[in-house]
Amino acid sequence: MSRGVGLVRRFPWVAATLVVGFAALLLTLSPWSPAGQWLLVAYVVLMAARSAWAMVHDLVKGSFGVDVIAVTAIAAAVLVGEEWAALVIVLMLTTGEALEAYAAARARRDLSALLARNPQTALRIQPSGDIEPVAVAALSPGDRILVRADEMIPVDGTLLDSPGVLDESSLTGESLPVEKEPGDEVLSGAMNGRTAITLLVVRRADQSQYQQIVALVEDAAATKAPIVRLADRFALPFAIAAYVIAGAAWWMSGDPARFAEVLVVATPCPLIIAAPVAFIAGMSRAARHGIIIRTSATLEELHRVRTFAFDKTGTLTKGTPALVGVQPAAPFTEDTVLGLAAAVEANSSHALAASTVAGARERGLILTPATNASETTASGITGTVGGARVSVGKRDYVAEHVESGIPDLRPRPGEMATYVAVDGRFAGMLVFEDRVRDEARATLDRLRSSGVRTVVMLTGDTSPTAEHIAADLDIRDVHANCLPADKVSIVQHIAGRPVAMVGDGVNDAPVLAAADIGIAMGARGATAASEAAGAVILRDDLSCVADAVQIAQRTIRIGLESIWIGIALSLALMGVAAFGLVPALLGAWLQEGVDVIAIVWALRATRER
Repeated sequence: MSRGVGLVRRFPWVAATLVVGFAALLLTLSPWSPAGQWLLVAYVVLMAARSAWAMVHDLVKGSFGVDVIAVTAIAAAVLVGEEWAALVIVLMLTTGEALEAYAAARARRDLSALLARNPQTALRIQPSGDIEPVAVAALSPGDRILVRADEMIPVDGTLLDSPGVLDESSLTGESLPVEKEPGDEVLSGAMNGRTAITLLVVRRADQSQYQQIVALVEDAAATKAPIVRLADRFALPFAIAAYVIAGAAWWMSGDPARFAEVLVVATPCPLIIAAPVAFIAGMSRAARHGIIIRTSATLEELHRVRTFAFDKTGTLTKGTPALVGVQPAAPFTEDTVLGLAAAVEANSSHALAASTVAGARERGLILTPATNASETTASGITGTVGGARVSVGKRDYVAEHVESGIPDLRPRPGEMATYVAVDGRFAGMLVFEDRVRDEARATLDRLRSSGVRTVVMLTGDTSPTAEHIAADLDIRDVHANCLPADKVSIVQHIAGRPVAMVGDGVNDAPVLAAADIGIAMGARGATAASEAAGAVILRDDLSCVADAVQIAQRTIRIGLESIWIGIALSLALMGVAAFGLVPALLGAWLQEGVDVIAIVWALRATRER
């Protein structure tokens, strides 16, 4: 029962049409038969006026929609006394609206949990030292807040008391962790590291970096031109054909009822219903692949995309530094240096510590537990491993534990290094880099084979780092050192349209909104990016981008096939009705049969190839 009530609330016009039809039928079979007829006339005229108002609104904006024929058919049917035929047309119209509303609601529901990750509360430290949770909007400059490990910074602030390590990749595109000292400014939207930090609030939430980017998103979205729906592209030629056939039938027969009979079977049911069904089917199939496509407009644009722009960090790359090399100093070997460093780093909260341990395990090294470990936050850690005193960390930190100094070893652009000393001797250097995703090359190849002509990289990283990644992926159009506004400007001026932008960070949100199609890699929880995007990839897998394009292309192809099948059958029925062989009510139900055929064909979009 509750499910039925819920359906009525979600689709009230479909329910109202069915109720009116049932009530009119009962009245028609009773002594009050004229009342049933008047009820039908009043309702269909009301619904025609409702559709006509929306139609006029669209025409004022320069859009000719498929509702024009339906409104004309309802009016013609009423004028010649075919109220039941008019009701069937109204049922078709309301069903089409309900299908589109269902698709939009489903996309919003699938995204609701994802978009709830934006911090809504903060931990404010009272003068007494007590900690109380408060709404982020209630914070004021001068407040002190506690940000726990692995939490997003809720407002702009200044770091207090002790150093911290932050992941600012979602803000700046820089993939390597950023070390902050007391007194340094920390921007909202960054992710805290593995130790809690204390901040002094310097700006209210609505003035902080995160909210400024959200405002830029809104501006970019407001300037993006709307697209023409797939069905509306066929509306004008189909309407002209229908009016010509109906007018010719009336002129040749001299019977105005013939005009209504032709328009009833000309009602564009396949245009109104078949395309939304195909879109819902395609969006459902995409959801099974971990892709949430939020609107049918996104699906339509995605199928003909010609340019793809990609953010680098966390999109084309994994977004976290990985161990890519060990440079030992004689007489130490690579495995010895890495094994000793990993044993000590297992006790550290530094962002590179986990990468060091993971790199040792990938090589199959067995780690000896370290004892007497002592860490200096954001600098390094020292511990005892098998009787040897091992120090791991920044160059300056390790230099304090080396008697003869450190050779001039430096990482390349885009790399980060930690240095290792053993018993007062320099032992070597560990090199880290944000590596290209394993699936990135194959994904770009699939996009190119699907009709994408140009691939562009937009990143806030430096040119040497960006060029290095681009060379690995055969990307020739590279824009480095980009701020969020720079990315928006570049995308807006790309010649090959439509343009799809793929990103994952807060700094990508404005360009995702400005692009013809924004695709957010939502697995990492960049809320602003997901809100700005037309499609969200829920899995941490770049190949889903190519899946989305191919699903969109197949969905649109099936939708077009459904429309053409419906148009062909409607034209055939119009030809028969023009000779007076199809009464209006029968024509309305025959048109519903055309709907069924078009819908069954459209449902093929749910299946894999």
